[in-house]
Amino acid sequence: MAARTQKEVESSGVIVQLLTRTIQFAVSRNASDIHIEPDQDMVRVRFRVDGILREVEKHPISLLESLASRVKVLAELDIAERRKPQEGRFHLSVGDKSYDVRVSVFPTIHGENIALRLLDKSTIILGLEQLGMRPDMLNVYNRMIHGPYGIIFVTGPNGSGKTTTLYSTLNIINSVEKNIVTLEDPVEYQLPLIRQTQVDPDAGVTFASGLRALLRQDPDVVLLGEIRDAETAEIAVRAALTGHLVFTTIHTNDSVGTLARLTDMGVEPVLISSSTLGVLAQRLVRLVCTSCREPYEPTPELRKQLNLPPNVQATFYRAAGCDRCDRAGYLGRTGIFELLKPDEELRDLITARSPYDVIAKAARQKGMKTLRDDGIAKALDGLTTVEEVLRVTSANPQLAVF
Repeated sequence: MAARTQKEVESSGVIVQLLTRTIQFAVSRNASDIHIEPDQDMVRVRFRVDGILREVEKHPISLLESLASRVKVLAELDIAERRKPQEGRFHLSVGDKSYDVRVSVFPTIHGENIALRLLDKSTIILGLEQLGMRPDMLNVYNRMIHGPYGIIFVTGPNGSGKTTTLYSTLNIINSVEKNIVTLEDPVEYQLPLIRQTQVDPDAGVTFASGLRALLRQDPDVVLLGEIRDAETAEIAVRAALTGHLVFTTIHTNDSVGTLARLTDMGVEPVLISSSTLGVLAQRLVRLVCTSCREPYEPTPELRKQLNLPPNVQATFYRAAGCDRCDRAGYLGRTGIFELLKPDEELRDLITARSPYDVIAKAARQKGMKTLRDDGIAKALDGLTTVEEVLRVTSANPQLAVF
């Protein structure tokens, strides 16, 4: 596209068409995010597809100001403000699908950087079996979420699917007989029958103060978007001990690490052990494209790295790349999971402030599969690749155990 003056661009409607086309292109590629990034002499557009950023377009830097203005108009932000970060959202329909678009505008030395998160309303709530949980784990988790009280933690990095897991969970237990309330940052999708609240620090509604207020609303089930500090952790744990079923997220590497994190926050181990129904750690791995994947037998070195016994028949797949997967070798994503369900022995270890390694070893001896275990099992099933599993579980020190 040839460079135009600001006046020409605004009067021609080119920017409206350009942004609309970019969003439609992103939707056609199943992108979760659009990045509109200013550089010294151009605007780079990148899509995040299956968790990986890919460059798709470049435009003259002269279009940046009009692009930013168009996004701000849609998100009802201050068009004149270019020195401060701004956040907003808007809604749009592409084909027969409806999307919420979360907007972040951030000033850089070359102009405002724009990030758009595309939330597909049709995929935010899935059946738990569609998330990638194996049947044996799904049975345990289903019993857990139908308990009368206690706390369930879902842990993982940003973009690991925690919100989808929690919304899908609430959708299963949602009924007119239960009062379910949430406190989120932000509310990503509106759920029927459920009272949802967004934190607003400017109005004094933090996770801690908001949770205190919500507990006076006579809830049966509470979804707390995230535990970020000791005060919120203490309130959530005590709520779980006083007859509420609490779901929340926390940022740790794995399920056992969550227990250590809560202790570091100052929550008494006896309260952690008494209140915790379970900890679900998760990641998202890319699905290898079934149209171009290439099978191979693992080398002895790979078998040793993955702790695969010699008598285990193993076929893995490589990502090759074809037109169907846009040469990426992968198409879509699924979850890998690690579910810790404390029994009496594990609760005693938690109460005694036992080290991470001791609790982790005891949990594995009782049958807990680690994130990497689940990932390697999915690689053996031909769903993903070993390389992909190792990529997303690199922060997890546990190797597969078979």
